[in-house]
Amino acid sequence: MTICHAGNTSESHHMNSDSSFVHIVDDDPSVRTAVGRVLRAAGYQVTLHESASHLLQNLPAAAERGCILLDVQMPGLNGPQLQEVLGKMNFALPIIFLTGHGDIPMSVRAIKSGAEDFLSKPAPKRVLLEAVERALKRYDAMNELNTQLSSFRESHSALTPREREVFLLVVRGRLNKQIAHELGTSERTIKAHRHNIMQKFNVKSIAGLVSIAEKLQLLRPPANRQ
Repeated sequence: MTICHAGNTSESHHMNSDSSFVHIVDDDPSVRTAVGRVLRAAGYQVTLHESASHLLQNLPAAAERGCILLDVQMPGLNGPQLQEVLGKMNFALPIIFLTGHGDIPMSVRAIKSGAEDFLSKPAPKRVLLEAVERALKRYDAMNELNTQLSSFRESHSALTPREREVFLLVVRGRLNKQIAHELGTSERTIKAHRHNIMQKFNVKSIAGLVSIAEKLQLLRPPANRQ
């Protein structure tokens, strides 16, 4: 579809947003145009979609810094349904819902499902821009975490089978002596394994190893007792 170009503006760009993309999904052309104009004036790259299916057919690159402004009530797939589809695809751009039909339960469900914000139309300019900034900060945090997790997974895959056993016992609070007894080896051997594990993860403390194990979801809480 044709993207509407906003006129020149003298408004200063108070955000470093030139490389940030906002994808507006709304079946109302006047809303797309108005919101797009505000965001372009603030320095964002804007892409307009008249439906959920249009966004799905033109998915942005995974590495593209951005967020989605998503209408709730649309023909075809509605906003929450698109949110669900994107979630199943592990498509991680933060979502801000824009609605003229929203109610409290819908808002709560959207936030619980991972939406960044839920704004009523017409959203005041300041509220809209602040919501987009929060969404982009969340994107940065998620991107940093994903990079970190990828590095941790790589380090974990470099552990030998015995080192993985020792790693799990260490992060669960076992002492060298206890681990040696449990694995039928010497305390000295366990110390050597611990040293290798900490080198591979590039950490200097047990607390660092515990933090990594938590992020890799290796420390699952015990199931609730009946």
